[in-house]
Amino acid sequence: MVPARRWLVVAAVCAVFAVAVYLLAVWTVPGQELENAALRGADEAAARDQVAADESLGRITVYSLAAAVVLVGLAGLLRRRWDLAFAAVGVIVGGQLVTQVLKRFLLPRPPLVPLTGHYAANSLPSGHTAIAMTVLFAALLVVPYRWRGVTLFFLLSWAVGIGAYTVTAKWHRLSDTLAADAIALGLACLASWWLARRGVVRRHDGPRRIPRVLVVTVAVLGGVVFLALGGILIGAALTGGGYEDTVRTNEWVVYLAANSFASFGSIAAALVFLATWRRREVVCTRP
Repeated sequence: MVPARRWLVVAAVCAVFAVAVYLLAVWTVPGQELENAALRGADEAAARDQVAADESLGRITVYSLAAAVVLVGLAGLLRRRWDLAFAAVGVIVGGQLVTQVLKRFLLPRPPLVPLTGHYAANSLPSGHTAIAMTVLFAALLVVPYRWRGVTLFFLLSWAVGIGAYTVTAKWHRLSDTLAADAIALGLACLASWWLARRGVVRRHDGPRRIPRVLVVTVAVLGGVVFLALGGILIGAALTGGGYEDTVRTNEWVVYLAANSFASFGSIAAALVFLATWRRREVVCTRP
């Protein structure tokens, strides 16, 4: 039996991180000014990028979400594990329940800076980012160990793209995507903890698979690049005079930094989840 504590620890860290993001980005004047600058900077994105963002986000509907739920549920049942199917489906459904309740009913957005229209309403956390990340995590849960790298290869770029596209399309702010990443990761870890407590998670002693190692290596390098790029851009945007003036005159750079950090957040969440499952798999009851 594999110790389950690791997943509870990561879930707790995710909760703390999501709260910190909310307080810093929503309940401080600098946080709101910076993210509003990124929204204005997104207006300068190329028309083709905005169209691609709108189209990609538009493909996420109630029907596509239902299809994802059915597919991961069937994958778990095909492995003859109803608890695995339940856990994977619970990650996706739970992700939407948590994000929608928080966004619509529990988390206010105080009017600390002048802003009108629908942007004045709370948009944290991002439902679309939560869908993309929970689908990724649910898929990683239900697939056999040998298919984990392939699953990561096909779904990670899509999930990362959705998080970044929410910023490009001005559907969400950076904090919305980061909070959604943390919520999705936390729920996936709780589902993993539940499976481990049931005694269905075991250590995998087979050989390493080179394709999986390559996919993870590329993901790590991509995450480092996005983090470094975001840090350089935000540093450049905040260099100069007063905070308000530098933010206001560098809105395009702030947007690029937000987009980079959104991509990094999704990659980091995926890699953390994958690390908790390193050399571990769900026992299949198939004879």
